[in-house]
Amino acid sequence: MSNQSTTAAVTDDGMAPSRLGDIYSLWSLVFMTLCVLGLGSGIAYIFGIPIGGQRLLEGQYYWVFIGFFTAAGFIALPAYRGQTKVPFYDVIAAVVVLAISLYFSGHAWEMMQSSWTNMPMGVVIWLLMLEVARRSGGVPFLLVCLLLGLYPLVADRFPGLLMGIPYSFEYMIEAHIFRVEGMMGITTKIVAEIVLGFLVFAGVLIATGAGDFFINLASAGFGKYRGGPAKVSVVASGFFGSLSGSVFSNIAGTGSITIPTMKRVGFPPHYAAAIEACASTGGVLMPPVMGAIAFVMAITIGVDYATVMIAAILPSLLFYFGVLLQVDAYAARKGLAGVIDPTLPKVRTILARGWLFLLVLAFLVWGLLYMRWEFYAPWYACILLLVLSFLQAHTRMNLRKMVEMVRQTGKLITQTTAIILPIAFVVSALTITGVTGSVTSGLIALGGENIYLIIMFGVLACFIMGMAGLAIVAYIFLAVTLAPAIIEVGGLNTIAVHFFIVYYAMLSGITPPVGAAAFLAATIAGARPMQTCFTAMRLGVVIYFVPLFFLFQPALVLQGDLTPLLYVLPSIVLGIILLSGGLEGFLLGVGHVRRLLRVPLAIAGFAFSFPGPITTLTAGGIAAALVALIWLDNRRGAVPASQA
Repeated sequence: MSNQSTTAAVTDDGMAPSRLGDIYSLWSLVFMTLCVLGLGSGIAYIFGIPIGGQRLLEGQYYWVFIGFFTAAGFIALPAYRGQTKVPFYDVIAAVVVLAISLYFSGHAWEMMQSSWTNMPMGVVIWLLMLEVARRSGGVPFLLVCLLLGLYPLVADRFPGLLMGIPYSFEYMIEAHIFRVEGMMGITTKIVAEIVLGFLVFAGVLIATGAGDFFINLASAGFGKYRGGPAKVSVVASGFFGSLSGSVFSNIAGTGSITIPTMKRVGFPPHYAAAIEACASTGGVLMPPVMGAIAFVMAITIGVDYATVMIAAILPSLLFYFGVLLQVDAYAARKGLAGVIDPTLPKVRTILARGWLFLLVLAFLVWGLLYMRWEFYAPWYACILLLVLSFLQAHTRMNLRKMVEMVRQTGKLITQTTAIILPIAFVVSALTITGVTGSVTSGLIALGGENIYLIIMFGVLACFIMGMAGLAIVAYIFLAVTLAPAIIEVGGLNTIAVHFFIVYYAMLSGITPPVGAAAFLAATIAGARPMQTCFTAMRLGVVIYFVPLFFLFQPALVLQGDLTPLLYVLPSIVLGIILLSGGLEGFLLGVGHVRRLLRVPLAIAGFAFSFPGPITTLTAGGIAAALVALIWLDNRRGAVPASQA
C-alpha cells in the first residue's frame, strides 16, 4: 500500500487481481479454496460448531486461521510491483506456512498447558510473517514490525524511559509466536473473531450492489447541486463506509465510479482522488460499523462496542460536514455546476430498488445497540441481506456473483490479516520488556506533569507512527503508554482520550509520506500521489483539530454532562464554515475571499471553534470583521477574476 517499488501493487480493490486472474483461473480457485476453508473454520469456532466431534480450542482455531489466510496472502499478494504470475517460491511459502500452522494447531493444547514450542518452525513463521508485512504494508511497515519486534534483544541498551528488560532471541521468538503476548493474543483475536464478520459483511455488500445503491442515492439527493459528483462521492463513501468499515473496499465500491464522474465535470484528477480518499478514510470511524481500530479500542478500554459507536457520532458528522463545505466552496469558486440530467435518479425510485440495504442497516444498528450482539451482528446481517437479495432481480445472487463474493471477501480478509497479524511482534516486544510502564512515567516526567506538553508529545508520536501508515500500531502503542499519562495528569475522560489517539492514528491514510488511501485513489484517478495526499490533508483538516476539542470537552463524544453542547457545538460548526472558506477561497453565503484574507479567516475559524469562552469571543469579533470585509468585497465586485 505504498508507492514504493519495494511493495506490492495495490489496485482498486486493495489487492492485485491480475495476479489471481479470472475468477475461474487456477490460482483464483486455489486462493478461494484457502479462504473458504479458513472462513469455514472461523464460522465453526465463533458459533461453536463441532469439527470431528469436538469444538475447536482457541489456540487450535487461531493457528488454522493463520495458516489458511497467510497462505492465501502469498498466493494473492505479489512480491514486487507489476508481478502478474504466482512464482514457485510463493507456492512453497504458502505450503510451508500452512503446513507449520496446522502442525502448531495440533499442539495448541500443549502450548497452553506446558509451554510447548518448536523454535526452528517458530523462526520460519516469524520470517514468513515479516514478508507478508512487507507485501501488505510496504517497507516502512516491515521496518516497524522488524525493528520494534527485535527491541527485546537490546532493551537494556536504551537510555531513560526507553530502557526495558532484555531477553534472548529464543525467548523473544517464543513470546512472539507461541504466547498470548504475541500471535496467540489480542491481534489474532481482533482479525479472527471480532472483525471477521464485518469483513464478510463488506464482501456481501459489494456483491449485492450496495455500492451502486449508495452512489445512486447520493446522486439523487446531491447530484444536481454545484460540484454534485464530488458531494455524491463524500455522501456515498460515508454511507458505504459506515457499513463496510474498510477504507479499501470503500474506495473500490464508490471511488471507481465517483472519481471519473468528478473528473468529467471539471474537478482536477488530484482533487477528485483526494475527495474520495478523505471521505473513505472518514468511513473507518463512521458509525455503525467503523473499522478494526474501533474494536481494538473497545477491547483496550473494556467497554462494549455500542459505547464506542455512540461516541463516534458527532466527530464523524463534523468531519463530513467539513469535507462537504470545502467541496462546495471549491465548486463555487471554480463555477462547477451539478449534473443537469433529466435521467438523474429520483430518491423514491432508488429507495424502491435498494430498500433492503437500509433495512439491513437498521437491523445491524438494532443488533449492535439493543441486542448487544457485537461481533455476531454482522453474521446475522449477512444472512438477512443474502435472503433479501433474492427478492429483486438486480440483487439476486447467481453462481458467478457468489463466486465473486467469495473472492472479494477473501481479499478483504487476507489483506486485513496481512496487516494486523505482524503487529503481534510489536505488541509482544512492548509487553515482555515492560517498556510501556516506563514510557508512561517518562512522558509524565518529560512533560513536567504539564498536560499540554504531554499531549503535544502524544500528537507528535501519532504523526510519526501514523505517517508510516500504521494506524493500529500507533493506537496500540499509545493506548498503553500515552493514554495512562494523559488520564493520570489531566484527569480527562478515558473514552475521549482514547478517541483522541484513534483519530490522530487514523490520519495515516491521508498523511504523507505514505498516505495509503490517497495513493490508492490517485491510482484510480491517474493523479500524482503526493499532490493528492496533501490535498486530502487540506480537505480533512477538521479531523486534525477536532480531537483536541473533545479531549477537553468530552460532551463532543457524548460523555459526561451534555449541556456544553448547547454552546460548544454551534461555535464549532460556525468555525468549520469560516475555516473552510479560508482554505478554499469561498465563504458560504458570502462569496469569494481575497487571497490576503484567506489565512486570517482560516485562523479565526479555528480559534472560534476552540471550546473556550475567551478564544471563541475574541475570534468571533475578528471573524465578524473579516466577514464584513468579504461581504463588501463581493458587493462591490472587488475580488479580482484571477482570485475568483
